[in-house]
Amino acid sequence: MSVPDTDLWAGFDAEAAEELTGPVWDEPVPLKARRDLPAFPVEALPDWLSHMVAAVAEETQTPADLAGCIALAVIATAAGGRATVCVRGRWREPVNIYTAVALDPGNRKSAVFALMTEPLMAVEKSLVELSGPARAEAETTAKLAKAAADKAAAKAANAEPDKRAELTAEAVALAQQAEEIKVPGKPQLVADDVTPENLATLLTEQDGRISVLSPEGGIFDIIAGRYSGAPNMEIFLKGHAGDMVRVNRQGRDAQHIERPAVTMGLAVQPEVLESIGTIKGADGRGLLARFLYAQPESLVGHRNLTPDLIPDDVAQTYALRLGGLAMAMADWTDPAVLTLTPEADAVMLAYQKVTEARIGKGGSLASIVKWASKRDGAVARIAGLLHLATHPDDGWARPIEAGTLAAATDLGNYFTAHAQYVFDAMGADPAQEAAHTVLTHLRETRLSGFTKRELFRGLSRADFPAMADLDPALALLEEHGWVRQQPQASRTGRGRPPSPRYDTHPTLTRAA
Repeated sequence: MSVPDTDLWAGFDAEAAEELTGPVWDEPVPLKARRDLPAFPVEALPDWLSHMVAAVAEETQTPADLAGCIALAVIATAAGGRATVCVRGRWREPVNIYTAVALDPGNRKSAVFALMTEPLMAVEKSLVELSGPARAEAETTAKLAKAAADKAAAKAANAEPDKRAELTAEAVALAQQAEEIKVPGKPQLVADDVTPENLATLLTEQDGRISVLSPEGGIFDIIAGRYSGAPNMEIFLKGHAGDMVRVNRQGRDAQHIERPAVTMGLAVQPEVLESIGTIKGADGRGLLARFLYAQPESLVGHRNLTPDLIPDDVAQTYALRLGGLAMAMADWTDPAVLTLTPEADAVMLAYQKVTEARIGKGGSLASIVKWASKRDGAVARIAGLLHLATHPDDGWARPIEAGTLAAATDLGNYFTAHAQYVFDAMGADPAQEAAHTVLTHLRETRLSGFTKRELFRGLSRADFPAMADLDPALALLEEHGWVRQQPQASRTGRGRPPSPRYDTHPTLTRAA
């Protein structure tokens, strides 16, 4: 082997070499990795429900997660206040749930909601019509009883002293009878923009159950105190858990709900999910832990413009099965108790062991321990919903089978992964997401250099409305060694200063 001639390198140093070859780049520091989120397990749903979810997702060109989460909330609306799952011993879970799907505007959330909830609206209309005669009879009876009581009271007031006691007793009895006549409220399954006070009233009128289904996230603003000026989440906490609610307000009758069952199915913008973590008390009191979250990837920009339409038989079967379940359970007073087969109980116990092993210190779910502590209960609720959807005619007379419980655990794993992502986003530095977006753009375009203005023109205004919004992302990328700002040239003359120029790390310009 020949010995290199060291004279050839005489006079060269690192700075001189850098002038000839360009600045030396160190290995960049990776940004915090994004989680790979699973797709909604449509196959975990009963056939009639999975077919509708898949067909709606195809026709609207939206992620199946949206229709899938609404489907669960819709089944809970039909049955939420009328069934509980007896998991083991005295551990029971009502089958009402809270779901929240995060998607940017333009993802046809309203269209999906309309398709998935239409049968519920038809059931609500039928219930109103069917209850009309009974409500009219009760209203008339109440008016007549009140008039009779008032007449008796007036007669007693004007009676002779020797007859006043007898007539007073008669008036009191009539007043008590009139007071005991209850006029049933007009049936309502779904509410939208409702205050906590109105929600308590609706629960009282609707025998303890109501659903909030909305393609918007306005309910979070209400919880945060849009009208009251202070967070008001008590009814939403108890409405999920089924804890007794007593509401006493000046000038109103006391409201008492024995077993409230509130269901929520919401579609919100991603920023809304990130902001609800700032609601005072939302985390500490467990509101955030009650939601099943989903944040699917949008299809906007690569949608099929001529999709397959929803087959008529799929839509008709969906309407018949969902409507039948809602009508069948509408008149239940005491909730149906759904039990587990021994095999299903074994599946549930195995899932509990996994959860318990992961929520301890150092476990993979330790960072979301409040949410994960409710994971097993959520799986039991989902199992109850899948069971009722599988047997909409007589599910209350059958035990939940192992296959249904296993399908519920698939959904539980899906919601777990999305909850981890959402809670990461709630506590994350906003610059992280912006830096990921810029880094992806640089990888795709393989730019060796760019000006800030050029970069801004190449990015979406939805992500970066103003050029100044790039600053945190560029600063983070420069800190991690992915880009490097060139020295600013001395400015001469008037006019706008030149846009800052950046070099990119050589690994970004290499072909994949």
